[in-house]
Amino acid sequence: MPKTQFWPMRVLYDGVCPFCRREIDWLRRRNAELKLLFDDISSPGFDPSRFGLTAEEVAAQLHGILPDGSVVRGAETVRRCYEAVGLRWLAAPTRWFPLRPITEWAYGVFARNRHRWGRWFGRTEPCADGHCSAQRSGGE
Repeated sequence: MPKTQFWPMRVLYDGVCPFCRREIDWLRRRNAELKLLFDDISSPGFDPSRFGLTAEEVAAQLHGILPDGSVVRGAETVRRCYEAVGLRWLAAPTRWFPLRPITEWAYGVFARNRHRWGRWFGRTEPCADGHCSAQRSGGE
């Protein structure tokens, strides 16, 4: 049976979330082998339906699109991003019981609150109707 290609993974991230932007910028700097591709869901013209997703789904949490078109979500996407940039050891404990359910829960709390918490870290105005604006830094 042929081995399934794992890379590159397309990461669908929220570019108006200051936490998300910082994490993606950090991953970009470590993405020397180009195993990750990045799509900002807040960009004009971004269409989640090309991945079989809705705007509500991609706004709710981080998504990774694998080469075969399958989708990973939330903390699993973060783990795979870290693996892609050579930091598997850092994310590995989050796969182990009892840390895995705690990690999944903590990611869910973060994802649901990132816009509210983001107002304290660079957001210029509160979110309304699921659309947010943020100050962009450093050439974005």
